[in-house]
Order: sequence, then structure tokens, then C-alpha cells
Amino acid sequence: MDRKTFLKKSALASAALVSAGALAKSVTEEVKLEQLGFNHLPSKKDLIMSNTVLHKANTRGHANHGWLNSFHTFSFANYYNPERMNFGVLRVLNDDTVQAGMGFGTHPHRDMEIVSIPLEGDLEHKDSMGNTTVIRNGDVQVMSAGTGVQHSEYNKNSDSLVKFLQIWVMPNRQGVKPRYDQIALKKEARKNKFQQILSPHADDDGVWINQNAWFYLADFEAGKSEKLDLQKKGNGFYVFLLSGKLEVGGQQLETRDGLGVWDTDALEFAALEKSEVLVMEVPMQS
Repeated sequence: MDRKTFLKKSALASAALVSAGALAKSVTEEVKLEQLGFNHLPSKKDLIMSNTVLHKANTRGHANHGWLNSFHTFSFANYYNPERMNFGVLRVLNDDTVQAGMGFGTHPHRDMEIVSIPLEGDLEHKDSMGNTTVIRNGDVQVMSAGTGVQHSEYNKNSDSLVKFLQIWVMPNRQGVKPRYDQIALKKEARKNKFQQILSPHADDDGVWINQNAWFYLADFEAGKSEKLDLQKKGNGFYVFLLSGKLEVGGQQLETRDGLGVWDTDALEFAALEKSEVLVMEVPMQS
């Protein structure tokens, strides 16, 4: 897939952006959003090569609402960049920090697979399916919005921050029955290797979603290396470096950098220092 084809496929997600913008406006009653997109221009720092796209951490969209400080890898709410709509079916990758006692008020979703990965603190979830839960670092949460669901997310603590990744994946089936799940992961299972945390299969490791996608976490010591094989032909990898310094397929990444790679069967990872990384394998076409 050349650069022109990649950008064309990204543009096909514009309809999803409109939906996402509408949802974002209902995310909380506490935030009045500005008109979408007019103060954001395409980043000239994105490096799109023959089969990779590099998103440096400092080129992400940013919104600081006081109670919420959020960095957007892809277009979301007030941040609009026509060259950063999605990576295949990976639609949203938000890096969120929520102040003590604050959070997202009750808001709706439909036909989206929503994954939350807590990095720090306690995040309380409530939804219209009757679930009231708390997720913490070491957990992973998934919600299939399907025919429609409403939920809220709050920092349960009154004296500390909560930090988490909010990830949206476009599903391969619409109109499914809404579903919620969360699991606690064994952190030792990702020491110097990849721990699968999500797949399309209910009987596989991690949570599952309605899409041919696989997510992994790894915690590498300096000097360690590992290979990750593609699960399904036609998929691509999106690598998001949580911390450290890592070389991926010859490309050096630093904390919060993102790298998308397609037309490959595997990726080689080498830790230049202690590093924690999230890798998402997703279909490149919906």
C-alpha cells in the first residue's frame, strides 16, 4: 500500500469522525466544546513512508479542559487532522488524565468496540446494562456498544489522578447486543515478552471484541529483543510506546510515540532502555 492509497483509506473514516464528534459533545455536561476542526492543521511532522506511518508524541492533538487532560493520536472532538483519521479500523487512541473526583458524565455509544487500559489510579465505570465496576492498572476493560449503550467513567479517588488509554475499534458486526467485560492481567506474563490482552475469540487469552484484532502488552528490560508475528494476513500493526526507548523494525521510538506498519508478516522489537509498549494488530480495511 503506497502513501496515496494509505491516505485514501484513512479518508474513508470521515463519516466515523462525524459520529465521533457528536459523541464527544455528549461525553460530559461539564465541557463546552469549540467548533470542530478549524484551529487544527495537518501536522507536517508525520512521516509516511512506503508501509509505515510515524506519529511522534508531540504531534498528537491536545485538549486540556482542566478536569481532563487528553492527547489524541487520531482526530477526535476539537482535534481534526484529515491525515490522522484512523489506522485501519483503529479509530481512537486517547491518552487521558482525569483529575481527582472528576470524570465523563453519562453519554451514549453505538456500534463501536471500546477498550480501556488503566495506567494509574482507580477508574469507576457505570453503564445502562447495570454494571458498576472499578478498573485499575493491570486490568483491561472492553465494551461492545452494539445497538446502543450509555455509560459514565469517573476517577473514584478524591486525592489522586487517574490515567488511562481510551481506544475505539470499528467492529466487523453492527447491531450486536451490548456487552461489558473486564479482566485482571498477570503483569509477570509480559516480562520481556508479549502478553496477549485482546483477541476476536472469547476462549482466547484476554478480553474479546467483534473484530479480527489482537492487542499485546510487553515490558522489556534494556537490551532485550523480541519478534511479534502477524495473526491475520491483511492486518497491520500499530505500536504505541508507553515508556522508554524502543527500536521497531529499524525505527527508533520514544515515550508516547506511535508507529503504524502494514504489508508485513512480523515486527522486530529491541529495547534501547527499559520500555513498556502496547501493540495493536488491526484490519487495514473495515
